[in-house]
Amino acid sequence: MFQLDETFLADVGLNDLPNEQKKPFLQHIYDELELRVGTKLSDGMSDAQLEEFEAIIDRKTEIVDNWLRKNIPNFKDDQMFIQIQTSSGLGSDDDGLKAEYVATKWLEVNRPDYRQIVAQTLVDLKKEVASSRDLILGKN
Repeated sequence: MFQLDETFLADVGLNDLPNEQKKPFLQHIYDELELRVGTKLSDGMSDAQLEEFEAIIDRKTEIVDNWLRKNIPNFKDDQMFIQIQTSSGLGSDDDGLKAEYVATKWLEVNRPDYRQIVAQTLVDLKKEVASSRDLILGKN
């Protein structure tokens, strides 16, 4: 996956950004990336798919649990679930953990190209930020 951190700032030429602006700037980039990826992923999806995914993202327990029962009843044995659980430190029955796992698995089923979309969108956003670095840093 990707990291929005000091390395990202250096990659786009913003390592001189004042420290107090770094965290808010990175949050802005994350929000923009999320919006752009969401827009691209929703292209071509049916209303039913969009509603189901929204319910999963909103962590609606009944929808998440039903999706797991229908699609991956032994999800606790899945390496991806174990990895997410280990990195989060949450219990295997945590609703947020299950929702995060289901969101990823749902995308694998319904938008198998989602990883490429995220990667390409990040590349495009990095280019955009890098080309505007002087403006961002207040240099003319």
